[in-house]
Amino acid sequence: ACSAFSQKSCEECLKNVSCLWCYTNNTCIDYPVRSILPSSSLCSLSNARWGVCWINFEALIIALAVVAGLILVSITVCCCYCCYCRRRSRSRLDEEEEQLARKREERRLQSLQRKHERKLKHDEIRKKYGLLQDSDNPYSRFENE
Repeated sequence: ACSAFSQKSCEECLKNVSCLWCYTNNTCIDYPVRSILPSSSLCSLSNARWGVCWINFEALIIALAVVAGLILVSITVCCCYCCYCRRRSRSRLDEEEEQLARKREERRLQSLQRKHERKLKHDEIRKKYGLLQDSDNPYSRFENE
């Protein structure tokens, strides 16, 4: 029973986790577990101590709220940053893919140009030695034989 520690010290009262120390009248009372926060009729939050004697219940609640808020903000920032990085990496990949497609197309065009130049060169050599067939008469070579 927490009331047995009344009129003693805060440290003795708070050794039991289910106790709450009130500095207004130096009483040790059972923590009201049905309500999360003790009512002001029981003890004001600025004079209530729970867990440790050096911090009042009001400051404890504020500190826990600040820590929880910082954790939530940091998680939100991390999520937003990760989403931004992912989007940025996707755009980089798209840019690289477009650049590779452009280079591939340039190489294909250069290859076709070189193929056309080789064909012209080979046609000149065939013409020089009389091996080139006329497009009007494809059987002209056979007539000469």
